[in-house]
Amino acid sequence: MVAIRYLSAKLAQQIDEELMGAVGAFSLDQLMELAGLACAEALAKVYTKEKYPRVLVCCGPGNQGGDGLVAARHLGMFGYEPTIYMPKPGSKDHYKRLQTQCDNMKIPTLPPSNETDSLRDVLSSSDVILDAIFGFSFKGPVRKPFDSALPLLAQSRLPIVSVNIPSGWDVEKGNVDGVGLNPEVLVSLTAPKEGVRGFTGRHFLGGRFVPSVLTGGMRDRTLEEKYGLNLPLYPGSEQIVELPSDAQSSQKM
Repeated sequence: MVAIRYLSAKLAQQIDEELMGAVGAFSLDQLMELAGLACAEALAKVYTKEKYPRVLVCCGPGNQGGDGLVAARHLGMFGYEPTIYMPKPGSKDHYKRLQTQCDNMKIPTLPPSNETDSLRDVLSSSDVILDAIFGFSFKGPVRKPFDSALPLLAQSRLPIVSVNIPSGWDVEKGNVDGVGLNPEVLVSLTAPKEGVRGFTGRHFLGGRFVPSVLTGGMRDRTLEEKYGLNLPLYPGSEQIVELPSDAQSSQKM
């Protein structure tokens, strides 16, 4: 069996551009919806609403945070009790629309602030964290207001589900500075990133972005074949597939 590919930051960006270009023809909103749904599904698979009903969804100001807002909405629909924490809310229109959708569902949002008291309070009454703060374009060091938030999240000892790459990790080098979060669960979108090769928790692939069609019973890989991603098949209608532990033997691209 050929191993799944792990992506560099440059290649991940290139694939995103193709997905939103003539090849994939996805809109950014579509990709965020699929990503957020996959993240919500992964969290629900590992942390049931009966035992872990209260989810703190931590959103950064970029597309990663948008994925988190979508996930918060779906988690609310799944029967969880999400609370949104945005140390620095996004300013783009699509981000604001996603936030309004959560507001319409009466999902509470902590007010943006450099103070940490409100974060401490909500952590004490949460069961699990969804980390959607930094994406694969993150470059250190961690700056305000995130530099005070990440330690509090780590020190809470709550289980963490990270989106794409744990916040504070370099997309290609991993947690080299030792300031990143250490999640129990990771949801890689499109394909895993090079920096998470050493991740040892439960690892899911999500999104189902990459075109893949069945023709005469055989799979036409199209964009997947072009980049040699070697993605596993998603089971049935699920938006996620768990990667085996031996995925660490994958190739670099």
